[in-house]
Amino acid sequence: MIGWYKYLPVANCGRENRALRDWLNESGSLTARLKTIGAFRVQVLRQYLQHANADECVALGVSARTPCWVREVVLFCDDRPVIFAHTVLAAKPRGVLGRWFARLGNRSLGSLLFAHPGFRRGSLSFARIDARHPLHALALVALDLQANAGFLSRRCAHRFRAQAVLVTEVFSPVLGEPQYRARSENNR
Repeated sequence: MIGWYKYLPVANCGRENRALRDWLNESGSLTARLKTIGAFRVQVLRQYLQHANADECVALGVSARTPCWVREVVLFCDDRPVIFAHTVLAAKPRGVLGRWFARLGNRSLGSLLFAHPGFRRGSLSFARIDARHPLHALALVALDLQANAGFLSRRCAHRFRAQAVLVTEVFSPVLGEPQYRARSENNR
């Protein structure tokens, strides 16, 4: 199983990916940040009911048999896929979060999580997702890449009343390119 860390180890970044550290450590909404640097859009890939991955079950505190809603989207900036997001919400207990989740459509979950005062954001965890993790192959396709030894990723649980949603964000290496760094720094 891939290890998730409370702090992003520099050794896991690799020289070429150190520029992504600022994105990984973003304390606010990635959606809001992307909107400041270019044309933003969300593409929903899938939303379906299934069991969470083993590491997600641990993070959410649910058993491996718990049915969960899974939502997979790609965040685009200037028509380039930059972040693959994989979100998991236990199907029970039912509540308002499940209804909101079902009606998101092509809106980003971040636009809800950071706008509603009832959400409590947990701490970020970081990992380098490689071919051993089930999200690696999905991220390759979603981010339109032919190969990648490992993606820098983060995840966080957001709680609303009795429900928790776990959001894993897998970052494309293109966010480390100079035009994204400079544009992002100029808009902060």
